[in-house]
Amino acid sequence: MRHWINALLTLYFPVLIAGFFTLIWGERVGLLTLCVWLFILLWSERQKLSVFDNWLNSPSRGALPTLSPGWERVFKSFIKIQKHQRLSESELNRALDRFEQAARALPDAVILLNNSRQIEWCNTKAEEYFQLTLNRDQGVQIDYLLRQPSFRAFMRSPDAEASLNLRLPRTGVDRLVSIQIIPFGDAQALLLARDITEREQLEVTRRDFVANISHELRTPLTVIQGFLETFEDNPADNPELLSRGVKLMSDQSHRMNRLITDLLALSRLETSDSPEKEVVNMSSLIKNISEEARALSANKHDIDVQASSDLNILGSEEEIRSALSNLVSNAVRYSPDGGKISIRWSLTDNEPVFSCLDQGVGIAPEHLSRLTERFYRVDKSRSQETGGTGLGLAIVKHVLNRHNAQLEITSEPNNGSQFSVQFPRDTIAP
Repeated sequence: MRHWINALLTLYFPVLIAGFFTLIWGERVGLLTLCVWLFILLWSERQKLSVFDNWLNSPSRGALPTLSPGWERVFKSFIKIQKHQRLSESELNRALDRFEQAARALPDAVILLNNSRQIEWCNTKAEEYFQLTLNRDQGVQIDYLLRQPSFRAFMRSPDAEASLNLRLPRTGVDRLVSIQIIPFGDAQALLLARDITEREQLEVTRRDFVANISHELRTPLTVIQGFLETFEDNPADNPELLSRGVKLMSDQSHRMNRLITDLLALSRLETSDSPEKEVVNMSSLIKNISEEARALSANKHDIDVQASSDLNILGSEEEIRSALSNLVSNAVRYSPDGGKISIRWSLTDNEPVFSCLDQGVGIAPEHLSRLTERFYRVDKSRSQETGGTGLGLAIVKHVLNRHNAQLEITSEPNNGSQFSVQFPRDTIAP
């Protein structure tokens, strides 16, 4: 209300003076006086508008122009509006920063495309997967960077729910990603890519496992089924055949039992928690393993054992026994009669090392990196003769991984093999 009173008073004085001049000098002088006064008022307001315009270009709260109270209120109201706007902009920028940080931290690749399928933004995973650099590739069409025909056809597909599995050889690794396009906004799109390399490898492993286990079980089952059918047709006509058949069926059933036992051991190692650490008396354990090896050898090999009696480690005795026993039994199975097998347990460069050296047939270099794969065999016929399941070294690998130990294999064809297990220094028992 006070603002209106001030405005009316501002107009009241020129009208009063103009009326006074009219009474003295006539209407023309009065009107002229009123017009001049109003012109002066308008010019003054125009100058104030000019000052306000200049202040808008570089507003400063601490340097407000000295104007009338009405204009001072305008300046203060504008400062208040400006303050709220800056707070809103600051909150929006913080929200955008948080969103960008979250998008960059996503485990999947994210690329923002405009309506021309040009790159507007991408996160760190997208730069890694597709070898992008946002500063360099911003504004570039995605088709120019990914030129695979399958990807171009996928980009033209109208199906919004479709996905594409694309192999990316440019990344330096054999990476397979699953790509999906999600439309949004004004013909914009999000390109999402998820690394499914591990999932593909697991699927390949699963298929190989099913094929291998089926093959491993088919032979003993065929033998058992064949003899059972023979005995069913001729119950007791041939005692020699019956005796031979029972022995073969017994051997094959034991082979299947060993296979199932090893599979269960592998499953337990893969799914159980890290083993509880206990002091393992390695000299006693290695003595027991060597005695088992002599029994398996039936005194056909020279087994030499040298083990430090005061060198014990922390770990799972059951698992370590399983791993080392597999290495020693393999040396017995693949060494010719009369061959020497050397078992050593000692400190090497202040780290405990177990080694098993044999004089067997040896292994070609191309096989060494794959020996710990499930069911991988260098010589399948010899493995069947020796009764191996093809899972022993896979068990060894899992046990050593759980104890942070390393397996080193050195071998040459016809010159024997050496399997060495190096345990970490911090596993030495006090």
